[in-house]
Amino acid sequence: MKKHTLLSFFLLIITSMQVAAQECAGIKMKQGGGFEMNNYDAKGKSIGKLDYKITKVETQGSNTVITIDMESFNNKGKSEIKNTYKMICDGKTLILDANSLISQEQLKSFQNMEMKFTYDNIEFPAQYTVGEKLKDASVKGTGTSGPMAVNFNMYIKNRNVASQEKLTIPAGTFDAYKINSDLNMEMVMGFPVKMEMSSVSYRAPGVIWDLKTETYRKGKLMGYSDLTKIY
Repeated sequence: MKKHTLLSFFLLIITSMQVAAQECAGIKMKQGGGFEMNNYDAKGKSIGKLDYKITKVETQGSNTVITIDMESFNNKGKSEIKNTYKMICDGKTLILDANSLISQEQLKSFQNMEMKFTYDNIEFPAQYTVGEKLKDASVKGTGTSGPMAVNFNMYIKNRNVASQEKLTIPAGTFDAYKINSDLNMEMVMGFPVKMEMSSVSYRAPGVIWDLKTETYRKGKLMGYSDLTKIY
Protein backbone atom coordinates (compact mmCIF):
# COMPACT_ATOMS: atom_id res chain seq x y z
CA MET A 1 0.00 0.00 0.00
CA LYS A 2 2.81 2.36 0.87
CA LYS A 3 4.57 1.52 -2.41
CA HIS A 4 1.36 2.25 -4.30
CA THR A 5 0.93 5.59 -2.48
CA LEU A 6 4.53 6.59 -3.16
CA LEU A 7 4.18 5.62 -6.82
CA SER A 8 0.99 7.70 -7.16
CA PHE A 9 2.71 10.66 -5.51
CA PHE A 10 5.73 10.30 -7.80
CA LEU A 11 3.52 10.19 -10.91
CA LEU A 12 1.66 13.28 -9.69
CA ILE A 13 4.96 15.17 -9.33
CA ILE A 14 6.07 14.12 -12.82
CA THR A 15 2.71 15.16 -14.29
CA SER A 16 2.91 18.53 -12.57
CA MET A 17 6.39 19.09 -13.98
CA GLN A 18 5.16 18.27 -17.48
CA VAL A 19 2.21 20.62 -17.21
CA ALA A 20 4.45 23.44 -15.97
CA ALA A 21 6.69 22.95 -18.99
CA GLN A 22 3.76 23.66 -21.31
CA GLU A 23 4.09 27.41 -20.80
CA CYS A 24 7.19 29.47 -21.48
CA ALA A 25 7.57 33.24 -21.84
CA GLY A 26 3.80 33.54 -21.54
CA ILE A 27 3.21 31.19 -24.48
CA LYS A 28 1.05 28.11 -23.90
CA MET A 29 2.45 25.09 -25.71
CA LYS A 30 0.23 22.02 -25.79
CA GLN A 31 1.24 18.82 -27.51
CA GLY A 32 -1.46 18.05 -30.06
CA GLY A 33 -2.38 21.73 -30.37
CA GLY A 34 -1.62 23.84 -33.38
CA PHE A 35 -2.71 26.55 -35.75
CA GLU A 36 -3.67 27.13 -39.37
CA MET A 37 -2.87 29.88 -41.85
CA ASN A 38 -4.52 30.69 -45.17
CA ASN A 39 -2.35 31.82 -48.10
CA TYR A 40 -3.47 34.46 -50.61
CA ASP A 41 -2.02 35.99 -53.74
CA ALA A 42 -1.55 39.74 -54.15
CA LYS A 43 -5.18 40.15 -55.23
CA GLY A 44 -6.55 38.36 -52.17
CA LYS A 45 -7.39 35.08 -53.93
CA SER A 46 -6.95 32.00 -51.75
CA ILE A 47 -4.11 29.80 -52.98
CA GLY A 48 -3.95 27.26 -50.16
CA LYS A 49 -3.30 26.85 -46.47
CA LEU A 50 -0.61 25.88 -43.97
CA ASP A 51 -1.36 23.49 -41.13
CA TYR A 52 1.00 23.47 -38.12
CA LYS A 53 0.74 20.85 -35.36
CA ILE A 54 2.73 20.79 -32.13
CA THR A 55 3.95 17.18 -31.93
CA LYS A 56 6.26 17.40 -28.94
CA VAL A 57 6.95 19.69 -26.00
CA GLU A 58 9.91 18.73 -23.82
CA THR A 59 12.30 20.20 -21.29
CA GLN A 60 16.03 20.24 -22.02
CA GLY A 61 17.92 21.77 -19.13
CA SER A 62 16.38 25.18 -18.48
CA ASN A 63 14.85 25.38 -21.98
CA THR A 64 11.54 24.26 -23.43
CA VAL A 65 11.90 22.64 -26.86
CA ILE A 66 8.90 22.54 -29.20
CA THR A 67 8.63 20.37 -32.32
CA ILE A 68 6.12 21.57 -34.92
CA ASP A 69 5.12 19.64 -38.05
CA MET A 70 4.00 21.77 -40.99
CA GLU A 71 2.02 20.67 -44.04
CA SER A 72 1.22 22.93 -46.98
CA PHE A 73 -1.92 22.38 -49.07
CA ASN A 74 -2.92 23.96 -52.38
CA ASN A 75 -6.37 25.50 -52.92
CA LYS A 76 -7.71 22.07 -53.94
CA GLY A 77 -6.65 20.53 -50.64
CA LYS A 78 -3.71 18.58 -52.07
CA SER A 79 -0.66 18.25 -49.85
CA GLU A 80 2.41 19.84 -51.46
CA ILE A 81 5.15 20.39 -48.86
CA LYS A 82 5.92 18.99 -45.42
CA ASN A 83 8.50 20.29 -42.98
CA THR A 84 9.40 20.08 -39.31
CA TYR A 85 10.33 23.10 -37.18
CA LYS A 86 12.23 23.18 -33.92
CA MET A 87 11.71 26.07 -31.52
CA ILE A 88 13.47 26.72 -28.23
CA CYS A 89 12.16 28.93 -25.43
CA ASP A 90 14.55 30.04 -22.70
CA GLY A 91 11.98 32.12 -20.83
CA LYS A 92 12.98 35.43 -22.43
CA THR A 93 13.40 34.55 -26.09
CA LEU A 94 11.69 32.21 -28.55
CA ILE A 95 14.26 30.82 -30.98
CA LEU A 96 13.40 29.24 -34.34
CA ASP A 97 16.07 26.80 -35.47
CA ALA A 98 17.22 28.17 -38.85
CA ASN A 99 17.93 24.58 -39.87
CA SER A 100 14.14 24.29 -40.21
CA LEU A 101 14.10 26.89 -43.00
CA ILE A 102 15.46 24.30 -45.44
CA SER A 103 12.72 21.74 -46.09
CA GLN A 104 13.32 18.07 -46.80
CA GLU A 105 12.28 18.63 -50.42
CA GLN A 106 14.90 21.38 -50.77
CA LEU A 107 17.57 19.21 -49.18
CA LYS A 108 16.87 16.51 -51.76
CA SER A 109 17.86 18.95 -54.51
CA PHE A 110 21.26 19.33 -52.78
CA GLN A 111 21.81 15.64 -52.02
CA ASN A 112 24.41 15.08 -54.76
CA MET A 113 26.34 18.24 -53.89
CA GLU A 114 27.68 17.21 -50.47
CA MET A 115 26.34 20.45 -49.03
CA LYS A 116 27.38 21.54 -45.55
CA PHE A 117 25.26 24.18 -43.83
CA THR A 118 25.81 26.65 -40.99
CA TYR A 119 23.00 28.54 -39.31
CA ASP A 120 22.23 31.70 -37.31
CA ASN A 121 18.85 31.16 -35.67
CA ILE A 122 15.85 33.49 -35.76
CA GLU A 123 15.04 35.06 -32.38
CA PHE A 124 11.77 36.53 -31.15
CA PRO A 125 11.75 38.29 -27.75
CA ALA A 126 8.97 37.50 -25.29
CA GLN A 127 8.17 41.23 -25.18
CA TYR A 128 8.53 43.70 -28.06
CA THR A 129 9.47 47.38 -28.03
CA VAL A 130 8.68 49.69 -30.95
CA GLY A 131 11.96 50.77 -32.57
CA GLU A 132 13.79 47.65 -31.34
CA LYS A 133 16.28 46.05 -33.72
CA LEU A 134 16.16 42.25 -33.81
CA LYS A 135 19.03 39.86 -34.46
CA ASP A 136 19.77 38.92 -38.08
CA ALA A 137 19.52 35.28 -39.16
CA SER A 138 21.07 33.24 -41.95
CA VAL A 139 21.56 29.90 -43.64
CA LYS A 140 24.87 29.35 -45.45
CA GLY A 141 25.76 26.28 -47.46
CA THR A 142 28.82 25.15 -49.41
CA GLY A 143 29.32 22.10 -51.58
CA THR A 144 30.42 20.85 -54.99
CA SER A 145 28.80 19.67 -58.20
CA GLY A 146 31.48 17.80 -60.09
CA PRO A 147 34.46 20.17 -60.35
CA MET A 148 32.25 23.19 -59.67
CA ALA A 149 31.89 24.87 -56.28
CA VAL A 150 28.34 25.48 -55.06
CA ASN A 151 27.32 28.17 -52.59
CA PHE A 152 23.87 28.83 -51.16
CA ASN A 153 23.20 31.79 -48.88
CA MET A 154 20.01 33.03 -47.27
CA TYR A 155 20.07 36.16 -45.12
CA ILE A 156 17.21 37.54 -43.05
CA LYS A 157 18.37 40.97 -42.00
CA ASN A 158 17.35 44.53 -41.08
CA ARG A 159 14.75 43.06 -38.71
CA ASN A 160 13.06 45.75 -36.67
CA VAL A 161 9.88 46.37 -34.71
CA ALA A 162 8.23 49.15 -36.73
CA SER A 163 4.99 49.77 -34.81
CA GLN A 164 2.27 48.43 -32.55
CA GLU A 165 -1.26 48.26 -33.87
CA LYS A 166 -4.56 46.44 -33.41
CA LEU A 167 -4.89 43.64 -35.95
CA THR A 168 -8.09 41.78 -36.79
CA ILE A 169 -7.72 38.48 -38.63
CA PRO A 170 -9.91 35.34 -38.83
CA ALA A 171 -8.28 33.98 -35.65
CA GLY A 172 -9.33 37.07 -33.65
CA THR A 173 -8.25 40.61 -32.74
CA PHE A 174 -4.78 41.16 -31.30
CA ASP A 175 -2.53 43.97 -30.09
CA ALA A 176 0.16 43.15 -32.61
CA TYR A 177 3.68 44.32 -33.35
CA LYS A 178 4.69 44.95 -36.96
CA ILE A 179 8.12 43.52 -37.79
CA ASN A 180 9.94 44.43 -41.01
CA SER A 181 12.78 42.39 -42.49
CA ASP A 182 14.71 41.86 -45.71
CA LEU A 183 15.28 38.43 -47.24
CA ASN A 184 18.22 37.94 -49.60
CA MET A 185 18.90 34.59 -51.28
CA GLU A 186 21.80 33.69 -53.55
CA MET A 187 22.71 30.46 -55.31
CA VAL A 188 26.13 30.38 -56.95
CA MET A 189 26.81 27.44 -59.26
CA GLY A 190 29.15 28.80 -61.89
CA PHE A 191 27.20 32.04 -61.96
CA PRO A 192 25.10 33.74 -59.27
CA VAL A 193 21.31 33.67 -59.15
CA LYS A 194 19.96 36.21 -56.67
CA MET A 195 16.55 37.09 -55.26
CA GLU A 196 15.76 39.96 -52.92
CA MET A 197 12.47 40.30 -51.07
CA SER A 198 11.13 42.01 -48.00
CA SER A 199 8.54 40.86 -45.53
CA VAL A 200 6.20 42.29 -42.94
CA SER A 201 5.07 40.04 -40.12
CA TYR A 202 2.72 40.72 -37.25
CA ARG A 203 3.33 39.06 -33.90
CA ALA A 204 1.74 39.22 -30.48
CA PRO A 205 3.12 38.24 -27.07
CA GLY A 206 1.73 34.88 -25.98
CA VAL A 207 1.25 33.59 -29.55
CA ILE A 208 3.88 31.18 -30.82
CA TRP A 209 3.56 31.96 -34.56
CA ASP A 210 3.01 34.91 -36.87
CA LEU A 211 -0.49 36.38 -36.96
CA LYS A 212 -0.04 37.68 -40.49
CA THR A 213 2.79 37.81 -43.02
CA GLU A 214 3.16 39.86 -46.20
CA THR A 215 5.84 39.28 -48.85
CA TYR A 216 7.07 42.04 -51.18
CA ARG A 217 9.47 42.18 -54.11
CA LYS A 218 10.70 45.53 -55.37
CA GLY A 219 8.05 47.14 -53.18
CA LYS A 220 5.20 45.17 -54.78
CA LEU A 221 3.02 42.83 -52.73
CA MET A 222 3.51 39.22 -53.87
CA GLY A 223 1.19 37.49 -51.40
CA TYR A 224 0.18 37.21 -47.75
CA SER A 225 -0.96 34.76 -45.07
CA ASP A 226 -3.46 35.12 -42.23
CA LEU A 227 -3.71 33.06 -39.05
CA THR A 228 -7.20 31.54 -39.20
CA LYS A 229 -7.29 29.10 -36.31
CA ILE A 230 -5.53 28.33 -33.02
CA TYR A 231 -6.40 25.02 -31.35
